[in-house]
Amino acid sequence: MQLDLLILPGDGIGIEVTSEAAKVLRRVAGRYKHKLVLKEGLLGGIAIHQTGNPLPPETAALAKEADATLMGAVGAPEFDAAPIDKRPETGLLGLRKLLGVYANLRPVRAYTALLNSSPLKNELVSGVDMIIVRELTGGLYYGTPRGIYEDGPEPRAVNTMAYTQSEIQRIARMAFQLARNRRRKVSSVDKSNVLEVSQLWRRVVIQVAREFPDVVLDHILVDNCAMQLILNPRQFDVVLTENMFGDILSDEGAVLAGSIGMLPSASLGDKRSSGAYAGLYEPVHGSAPDIAGQNKANPFGAIGSVAALLEYSFGLKEEAAAVNQAVETVLNSGRVTADLKPAGTPATTSQVGDAVVEAL
Repeated sequence: MQLDLLILPGDGIGIEVTSEAAKVLRRVAGRYKHKLVLKEGLLGGIAIHQTGNPLPPETAALAKEADATLMGAVGAPEFDAAPIDKRPETGLLGLRKLLGVYANLRPVRAYTALLNSSPLKNELVSGVDMIIVRELTGGLYYGTPRGIYEDGPEPRAVNTMAYTQSEIQRIARMAFQLARNRRRKVSSVDKSNVLEVSQLWRRVVIQVAREFPDVVLDHILVDNCAMQLILNPRQFDVVLTENMFGDILSDEGAVLAGSIGMLPSASLGDKRSSGAYAGLYEPVHGSAPDIAGQNKANPFGAIGSVAALLEYSFGLKEEAAAVNQAVETVLNSGRVTADLKPAGTPATTSQVGDAVVEAL
């Protein structure tokens, strides 16, 4: 198979971890005799520096042509006070909108080798294996009206949380379809005791659940979900949630995995005629400018995103499983970065990437 991919390294440690992920991609393609075509573009802060635009037209064109896109994190402190159209995150949001990706899949798995890396007790974390399905194109991050208004007696800020029935239906169906291939349970997160948006969310999710009688559905308020993720995380299989709730809860999942550097993600749109998904793939973590360029960032989240890319955008489940197995092999060997609290000398970013390639 020919794999036409776009690499967007982004900012900070995104450049380093994406380099290791690309190294793994090349090894997988070689082992399984696929033709790998990689192109690279600018996104985020580096794009603003070089073009004045966080999502340059050239990058947008490359993304539309590619089968899938592998990204690093974007962002830098220097842009914190910049206007919205000159912020790195605006480029990422624009790319998601351009490609119509509406489902963000964030797997959270507690590897046996990393149980001591979590601040929680081993007996709470052991066996955790869930996937958070976050709606990606609606809610507070995109709703209008929005803005800061200075025309009254005092400044006033407004953001709008809004969802339509069809937006909820498509993300709910994605969650139920995933659950069918897992432990057949969906936990839908909302705040229906307060928010009308959540009341519609719950109503629509119940309607969609009727299409999947083999999947168990339960509902949980977002504040209780945040607590249950710490008290009893093994109860969760597929967690379905709207945009902002999912953004927050999936970072909490990093506590279960031992480090936010462990978490990959896939952002998917509708299936193509081939049955594969158009997608953006990236680690959950940020650009971490404080350690950028020091070869100490954890690349496992980026490498796990490669496994997701192979599975969801190309249907290459054997190749994806090989990457995940190689990651587990390296974790068991103890060759890990400092954030995972290794017993001996921490490995560098590039040493971890080399170890995964070797395991493959």
